[in-house]
Amino acid sequence: MSHIANKFNHESKAMLKPIQITKNRYRFRPTLVGVVITLICIPLFIKLGLWQYNKAQQKLQVQTAYNHAEVDEAIAFPLQELDGKNIEDWKFKRVSVTGVYETQYQFLLDNQVEGKQVGFNVITPLRVEHTAQYVLVNRGWILGNDTHSDLPTFATPEGLQTIIGQIWVPSKKIFTLESKSNAVNGQQGWPMVWQNMDIAGYRERVPFPVSDMVIKLDHRSNAGGFVRNWQVSADRITTHIGYAYQWFGFAFSALLIFMYMSFEKIRPADDSIHDAK
Repeated sequence: MSHIANKFNHESKAMLKPIQITKNRYRFRPTLVGVVITLICIPLFIKLGLWQYNKAQQKLQVQTAYNHAEVDEAIAFPLQELDGKNIEDWKFKRVSVTGVYETQYQFLLDNQVEGKQVGFNVITPLRVEHTAQYVLVNRGWILGNDTHSDLPTFATPEGLQTIIGQIWVPSKKIFTLESKSNAVNGQQGWPMVWQNMDIAGYRERVPFPVSDMVIKLDHRSNAGGFVRNWQVSADRITTHIGYAYQWFGFAFSALLIFMYMSFEKIRPADDSIHDAK
Protein backbone atom coordinates (compact mmCIF):
# COMPACT_ATOMS: atom_id res chain seq x y z
CA MET A 1 0.00 0.00 0.00
CA SER A 2 2.80 2.40 0.81
CA HIS A 3 4.33 1.72 -2.60
CA ILE A 4 1.05 2.63 -4.30
CA ALA A 5 0.69 5.78 -2.17
CA ASN A 6 4.22 6.94 -2.99
CA LYS A 7 3.59 6.39 -6.69
CA PHE A 8 0.35 8.39 -6.50
CA ASN A 9 2.08 11.31 -4.69
CA HIS A 10 4.87 11.33 -7.28
CA GLU A 11 2.39 11.47 -10.19
CA SER A 12 0.37 14.21 -8.45
CA LYS A 13 3.46 16.40 -8.04
CA ALA A 14 4.31 15.88 -11.69
CA MET A 15 0.84 17.07 -12.71
CA LEU A 16 1.15 20.20 -10.56
CA LYS A 17 4.37 21.33 -12.24
CA PRO A 18 4.01 24.33 -14.64
CA ILE A 19 3.58 23.60 -18.33
CA GLN A 20 6.92 23.64 -20.07
CA ILE A 21 7.60 25.43 -23.37
CA THR A 22 10.16 23.94 -25.70
CA LYS A 23 13.63 24.32 -24.13
CA ASN A 24 12.58 27.33 -22.05
CA ARG A 25 9.94 27.83 -19.37
CA TYR A 26 8.04 31.04 -18.58
CA ARG A 27 5.52 32.17 -16.00
CA PHE A 28 2.87 34.88 -16.12
CA ARG A 29 3.45 37.38 -13.31
CA PRO A 30 1.87 40.80 -14.06
CA THR A 31 2.44 43.71 -11.71
CA LEU A 32 -0.40 45.65 -10.16
CA VAL A 33 0.79 48.86 -11.81
CA GLY A 34 0.91 47.14 -15.20
CA VAL A 35 -2.62 45.80 -14.80
CA VAL A 36 -4.00 49.19 -13.76
CA ILE A 37 -2.27 51.09 -16.58
CA THR A 38 -3.39 48.52 -19.16
CA LEU A 39 -6.99 48.57 -17.95
CA ILE A 40 -6.99 52.37 -18.29
CA CYS A 41 -5.13 52.72 -21.58
CA ILE A 42 -6.78 50.04 -23.70
CA PRO A 43 -10.42 51.21 -23.16
CA LEU A 44 -9.32 54.83 -23.57
CA PHE A 45 -7.53 54.14 -26.88
CA ILE A 46 -10.48 52.13 -28.17
CA LYS A 47 -12.88 54.93 -27.21
CA LEU A 48 -10.76 57.52 -29.03
CA GLY A 49 -10.55 55.25 -32.06
CA LEU A 50 -14.32 54.82 -32.15
CA TRP A 51 -14.74 58.58 -31.78
CA GLN A 52 -12.59 59.23 -34.84
CA TYR A 53 -14.30 56.44 -36.78
CA ASN A 54 -17.74 57.86 -35.97
CA LYS A 55 -16.62 61.33 -37.09
CA ALA A 56 -15.56 59.83 -40.41
CA GLN A 57 -18.93 58.09 -40.76
CA GLN A 58 -20.79 61.32 -39.97
CA LYS A 59 -18.84 63.24 -42.62
CA LEU A 60 -19.41 60.42 -45.08
CA GLN A 61 -23.14 60.61 -44.34
CA VAL A 62 -23.11 64.38 -44.91
CA GLN A 63 -21.25 63.93 -48.19
CA THR A 64 -23.69 61.24 -49.35
CA ALA A 65 -26.66 63.44 -48.45
CA TYR A 66 -25.07 66.38 -50.25
CA ASN A 67 -24.54 64.28 -53.37
CA HIS A 68 -28.18 63.20 -53.31
CA ALA A 69 -29.35 66.78 -52.78
CA GLU A 70 -27.41 67.84 -55.87
CA VAL A 71 -29.73 65.79 -58.08
CA ASP A 72 -32.94 66.00 -56.01
CA GLU A 73 -35.65 68.48 -56.91
CA ALA A 74 -35.92 71.35 -54.43
CA ILE A 75 -38.97 71.19 -52.16
CA ALA A 76 -40.74 74.07 -50.43
CA PHE A 77 -39.12 75.25 -47.23
CA PRO A 78 -41.35 74.31 -44.23
CA LEU A 79 -42.85 77.35 -42.51
CA GLN A 80 -44.78 75.50 -39.82
CA GLU A 81 -43.33 74.89 -36.38
CA LEU A 82 -41.41 71.62 -36.23
CA ASP A 83 -40.43 69.60 -33.19
CA GLY A 84 -36.92 68.24 -32.73
CA LYS A 85 -37.64 64.89 -34.38
CA ASN A 86 -39.19 66.40 -37.51
CA ILE A 87 -36.35 68.90 -37.82
CA GLU A 88 -33.88 66.03 -37.92
CA ASP A 89 -35.84 64.58 -40.84
CA TRP A 90 -35.19 67.80 -42.79
CA LYS A 91 -31.42 67.63 -42.45
CA PHE A 92 -29.60 67.99 -45.79
CA LYS A 93 -32.86 68.35 -47.75
CA ARG A 94 -32.72 70.56 -50.83
CA VAL A 95 -35.28 73.34 -50.41
CA SER A 96 -36.52 76.45 -52.13
CA VAL A 97 -37.94 79.65 -50.64
CA THR A 98 -38.56 83.20 -51.84
CA GLY A 99 -38.08 86.31 -49.76
CA VAL A 100 -36.11 89.47 -49.06
CA TYR A 101 -32.77 89.73 -47.31
CA GLU A 102 -32.78 91.69 -44.04
CA THR A 103 -29.29 93.20 -44.07
CA GLN A 104 -29.66 95.00 -40.75
CA TYR A 105 -29.39 91.74 -38.81
CA GLN A 106 -26.87 89.79 -40.84
CA PHE A 107 -23.59 88.73 -39.23
CA LEU A 108 -20.25 87.08 -39.93
CA LEU A 109 -19.38 83.63 -38.65
CA ASP A 110 -15.71 83.73 -37.66
CA ASN A 111 -12.79 81.31 -38.11
CA GLN A 112 -13.98 79.69 -41.32
CA VAL A 113 -11.23 78.11 -43.42
CA GLU A 114 -11.22 77.84 -47.20
CA GLY A 115 -8.14 76.67 -49.09
CA LYS A 116 -5.95 77.16 -45.98
CA GLN A 117 -7.10 80.78 -45.72
CA VAL A 118 -9.10 82.06 -42.75
CA GLY A 119 -12.19 84.16 -43.32
CA PHE A 120 -15.90 84.41 -42.49
CA ASN A 121 -19.19 82.90 -43.52
CA VAL A 122 -21.85 85.50 -44.29
CA ILE A 123 -25.13 84.71 -42.50
CA THR A 124 -28.10 86.81 -43.65
CA PRO A 125 -31.72 86.52 -42.46
CA LEU A 126 -34.34 86.17 -45.20
CA ARG A 127 -37.93 87.33 -44.61
CA VAL A 128 -40.11 84.78 -46.34
CA GLU A 129 -42.51 86.30 -48.86
CA HIS A 130 -46.09 86.94 -47.60
CA THR A 131 -45.15 85.89 -44.04
CA ALA A 132 -43.52 87.27 -40.90
CA GLN A 133 -41.23 84.22 -40.75
CA TYR A 134 -37.46 84.50 -41.16
CA VAL A 135 -34.80 81.94 -41.99
CA LEU A 136 -31.03 82.39 -41.81
CA VAL A 137 -29.15 81.86 -45.08
CA ASN A 138 -25.47 80.94 -45.11
CA ARG A 139 -24.35 82.75 -48.26
CA GLY A 140 -20.82 81.33 -48.24
CA TRP A 141 -17.25 82.23 -47.40
CA ILE A 142 -15.38 85.53 -47.79
CA LEU A 143 -11.73 86.30 -47.08
CA GLY A 144 -10.90 88.32 -44.00
CA ASN A 145 -8.66 91.41 -44.02
CA ASP A 146 -5.09 91.52 -42.75
CA THR A 147 -6.29 93.03 -39.51
CA HIS A 148 -8.90 90.82 -37.88
CA SER A 149 -10.77 93.74 -36.34
CA ASP A 150 -11.10 95.33 -39.80
CA LEU A 151 -14.18 93.60 -41.16
CA PRO A 152 -14.46 92.88 -44.88
CA THR A 153 -17.16 94.58 -46.93
CA PHE A 154 -19.59 92.69 -49.12
CA ALA A 155 -22.71 93.35 -51.15
CA THR A 156 -26.21 92.00 -50.52
CA PRO A 157 -28.80 91.98 -53.32
CA GLU A 158 -32.07 93.83 -52.76
CA GLY A 159 -35.60 92.80 -53.65
CA LEU A 160 -37.13 89.35 -53.90
CA GLN A 161 -34.64 86.50 -54.00
CA THR A 162 -35.34 82.85 -54.71
CA ILE A 163 -33.16 80.83 -52.38
CA ILE A 164 -32.28 77.25 -53.26
CA GLY A 165 -30.03 75.40 -50.88
CA GLN A 166 -29.53 72.64 -48.38
CA ILE A 167 -30.91 72.49 -44.85
CA TRP A 168 -28.41 72.76 -42.02
CA VAL A 169 -29.56 72.23 -38.42
CA PRO A 170 -27.06 73.81 -35.99
CA SER A 171 -26.39 71.66 -32.94
CA LYS A 172 -27.60 73.17 -29.69
CA LYS A 173 -24.92 71.26 -27.76
CA ILE A 174 -21.96 72.42 -29.85
CA PHE A 175 -22.75 75.88 -31.18
CA THR A 176 -23.06 78.57 -28.51
CA LEU A 177 -22.48 82.28 -28.39
CA GLU A 178 -19.10 83.30 -27.00
CA SER A 179 -20.58 86.36 -25.31
CA LYS A 180 -23.82 88.26 -25.32
CA SER A 181 -21.89 91.51 -25.35
CA ASN A 182 -20.11 90.83 -28.64
CA ALA A 183 -18.48 93.97 -29.98
CA VAL A 184 -16.64 94.90 -33.16
CA ASN A 185 -14.00 97.64 -33.07
CA GLY A 186 -15.22 98.55 -29.59
CA GLN A 187 -18.80 99.14 -30.77
CA GLN A 188 -21.74 96.92 -30.00
CA GLY A 189 -24.47 96.20 -32.53
CA TRP A 190 -24.69 95.11 -36.14
CA PRO A 191 -22.88 93.94 -38.17
CA MET A 192 -21.50 91.49 -35.65
CA VAL A 193 -18.89 88.77 -35.64
CA TRP A 194 -19.99 85.52 -34.06
CA GLN A 195 -17.57 82.82 -32.96
CA ASN A 196 -20.27 80.15 -33.15
CA MET A 197 -23.83 79.70 -34.37
CA ASP A 198 -26.58 79.80 -31.76
CA ILE A 199 -30.16 80.12 -32.99
CA ALA A 200 -31.53 80.66 -29.48
CA GLY A 201 -29.04 83.44 -28.83
CA TYR A 202 -29.84 85.04 -32.18
CA ARG A 203 -33.57 85.06 -31.36
CA GLU A 204 -32.83 87.02 -28.20
CA ARG A 205 -31.21 89.78 -30.27
CA VAL A 206 -33.68 90.22 -33.12
CA PRO A 207 -37.32 91.44 -33.16
CA PHE A 208 -38.70 88.66 -35.39
CA PRO A 209 -39.24 84.87 -35.33
CA VAL A 210 -36.47 82.75 -36.84
CA SER A 211 -36.54 79.15 -38.00
CA ASP A 212 -34.41 76.57 -36.20
CA MET A 213 -33.05 75.56 -39.58
CA VAL A 214 -30.44 77.35 -41.69
CA ILE A 215 -30.16 77.18 -45.48
CA LYS A 216 -26.75 76.75 -47.07
CA LEU A 217 -27.05 78.58 -50.37
CA ASP A 218 -26.58 76.34 -53.41
CA HIS A 219 -23.27 76.92 -55.20
CA ARG A 220 -25.16 77.47 -58.48
CA SER A 221 -27.49 80.10 -57.02
CA ASN A 222 -27.25 83.77 -58.06
CA ALA A 223 -28.90 85.05 -54.88
CA GLY A 224 -25.89 86.91 -53.52
CA GLY A 225 -23.63 83.99 -52.75
CA PHE A 226 -19.88 83.82 -52.18
CA VAL A 227 -17.52 80.82 -52.04
CA ARG A 228 -19.69 77.76 -51.32
CA ASN A 229 -17.72 74.54 -51.15
CA TRP A 230 -20.19 72.70 -48.93
CA GLN A 231 -19.11 69.19 -49.88
CA VAL A 232 -16.91 67.35 -47.41
CA SER A 233 -13.35 66.81 -48.60
CA ALA A 234 -12.44 63.15 -49.08
CA ASP A 235 -9.12 63.92 -47.39
CA ARG A 236 -10.92 64.88 -44.17
CA ILE A 237 -12.77 61.55 -44.12
CA THR A 238 -9.54 59.65 -44.80
CA THR A 239 -7.78 61.58 -42.04
CA HIS A 240 -10.38 60.56 -39.44
CA ILE A 241 -10.14 56.92 -40.56
CA GLY A 242 -6.36 57.12 -40.25
CA TYR A 243 -6.60 58.51 -36.72
CA ALA A 244 -9.07 55.76 -35.80
CA TYR A 245 -6.68 53.02 -36.95
CA GLN A 246 -3.88 54.77 -35.10
CA TRP A 247 -5.77 54.70 -31.79
CA PHE A 248 -6.78 51.07 -32.33
CA GLY A 249 -3.12 50.31 -32.99
CA PHE A 250 -2.18 51.97 -29.70
CA ALA A 251 -4.68 49.74 -27.89
CA PHE A 252 -3.27 46.61 -29.50
CA SER A 253 0.30 47.73 -28.75
CA ALA A 254 -0.61 48.35 -25.11
CA LEU A 255 -1.90 44.79 -24.87
CA LEU A 256 1.26 43.37 -26.45
CA ILE A 257 3.50 45.41 -24.14
CA PHE A 258 1.51 44.25 -21.13
CA MET A 259 1.83 40.59 -22.15
CA TYR A 260 5.52 40.96 -22.90
CA MET A 261 6.27 42.63 -19.58
CA SER A 262 4.13 40.16 -17.61
CA PHE A 263 5.87 36.96 -18.73
CA GLU A 264 9.23 36.13 -17.21
CA LYS A 265 11.62 33.27 -17.78
CA ILE A 266 12.03 30.88 -14.87
CA ARG A 267 15.66 30.99 -13.75
CA PRO A 268 17.55 27.84 -12.72
CA ALA A 269 17.46 28.94 -9.08
CA ASP A 270 13.71 29.15 -9.30
CA ASP A 271 13.64 25.64 -10.79
CA SER A 272 15.55 24.15 -7.89
CA ILE A 273 13.32 25.87 -5.38
CA HIS A 274 10.23 24.73 -7.24
CA ASP A 275 11.50 21.15 -7.46
CA ALA A 276 12.38 21.16 -3.77
CA LYS A 277 8.79 22.03 -3.01
